[in-house]
Amino acid sequence: MSGPLCRLRRRCLPGCAATLGPGSAAYGHEQTPDEKTRYERDECPDRGQISLLILGFTIIALMLIIGAVDVTAVQLARTRLFDAADSAALDASDALDDGSAYATGLNVQGVPITDASVRRSATEYLAAEPRPHGISSWVLADGTGSPDGQTAVIRLRGTVDIPIVASVLAASGGSVTITVESRARSGLH
Repeated sequence: MSGPLCRLRRRCLPGCAATLGPGSAAYGHEQTPDEKTRYERDECPDRGQISLLILGFTIIALMLIIGAVDVTAVQLARTRLFDAADSAALDASDALDDGSAYATGLNVQGVPITDASVRRSATEYLAAEPRPHGISSWVLADGTGSPDGQTAVIRLRGTVDIPIVASVLAASGGSVTITVESRARSGLH
């Protein structure tokens, strides 16, 4: 017997309604040897299909977990880089430029600073400070200095260590670089 009933009967347990229908042994019809071997051979034609589905969903779940871990690591490194830039900007904001302080004197608006004094102070501060966890290197970027002679602007560029896909990025010649900017100003009271 062929058709939808046979296909349904092969997947049903013995004694269910589909196996007790017309053409079954319960209705007085014995299976022929050909039907028996075909039934045994095709007992589970879809065997293994759920394994592929589970494997696919497991790979997707692992990719999402790996992505979440790496994105979190980059965000934490960015926050730590901001902290270092803030500290360097605070240190550089009171790095008095001796030349302009003696030439023009101190004004009430703030401590006179220059691009050179800000860069020098930030370089010294970052050299003495240990690099935070997750940052493999850092350097002062272009734009570090004092645009108005009283505000210290620190642009810090850092290379981030990514915990899981770092080897893939290194093999392709790439890396994750973050640039942050911080401003600080010291006033005279």
